[in-house]
Amino acid sequence: MMPTFVDVYGWEVVAKLLTDIYNDLSIPTSDNSNFIYNLLHFHAGADPLEFAIRTSLLCAFICWFLTMANGTHSWVDKLWSIIPAVYAIHYAVRDMLYWPQDVAFKYVPRLYIAAFLISVWAIRLTYNFYRKGGYGFDSEDYRWPYIVSKIPGFLWFFFNIGFTCLFQNLLLVFIVAPVYFSWKAALIENTPLNWIDALATLLFIGGLALETVADGQQWAFQEGKRIAIEKKEVLTGDNKRGFLTQGLFKYSRHPNYFGEMTVWWSVYLFSVAAGYPTYNAWFNPAIVGVVALTFLFQVSTTLTEYITSEKYPAYKLYKKSTSRLIPLPAGVSLDELERKSQ
Repeated sequence: MMPTFVDVYGWEVVAKLLTDIYNDLSIPTSDNSNFIYNLLHFHAGADPLEFAIRTSLLCAFICWFLTMANGTHSWVDKLWSIIPAVYAIHYAVRDMLYWPQDVAFKYVPRLYIAAFLISVWAIRLTYNFYRKGGYGFDSEDYRWPYIVSKIPGFLWFFFNIGFTCLFQNLLLVFIVAPVYFSWKAALIENTPLNWIDALATLLFIGGLALETVADGQQWAFQEGKRIAIEKKEVLTGDNKRGFLTQGLFKYSRHPNYFGEMTVWWSVYLFSVAAGYPTYNAWFNPAIVGVVALTFLFQVSTTLTEYITSEKYPAYKLYKKSTSRLIPLPAGVSLDELERKSQ
């Protein structure tokens, strides 16, 4: 029986693949005893998602080892902007490596567009992380020490393995899973680019632009505040409050987070476009990753705001006047709220 889109987007099909991976985590071997040869042999025959998941498990182990070695917990943060692009490019170019030489290659433009966009996202985010010193061996997100202080040591050991290392690395696989589904759907029918692809591309560019501008404004503010403190200048406005409320942050407390979520929801649309209009895939297994990411952002935002409110009293007033994530028209100015509270 010829495979259909049902075999691509069926939840039970994906569940079986994940179950099979779980039941056999070893790397299949061939008659050749050379490890590199066996790895390439496995790569050629393995399902691309299976290979990505196994790679993420290796990354999780490395992150855990480094965490135990130096006591910091931002090792997945260092991979966050890089690994998704690796997975996307892997899905896009894998067939080129193994395509029969005597058969005309079947190009899938959707894969290359998605991989290119994710790569641009990766370059931008990697640079932003680099300029903040994120790749220092001992650098650590300020939220990790706070979390560690709230979780007993024996529980933290398991939390570190289960969430910090394993869950986050697997999440990086599943937020890129829409590209995998686009590849798999093309094996059934190479659906031409359509309006959903256009919408996904426009939303991606919009989300990327939003977080780029927001991160740039935040960087300029933090640098300006740091220089003002070093010069012992009198702090006024946002410098005195300690946090940024101008620019995009006048309309959203976390415009960069909203831009990031927009980026990955737009990537999900590529999986929908791959089956449209033959198959209605508006709700397909590729959604798991972006839903998990959205939930993670909600938790992360709540934690960030709690810590910020404890450090900067005026932040509680800022929360009353400005939208949490979605950019909305500004409410009562923070200056006015501060005057009324005095």
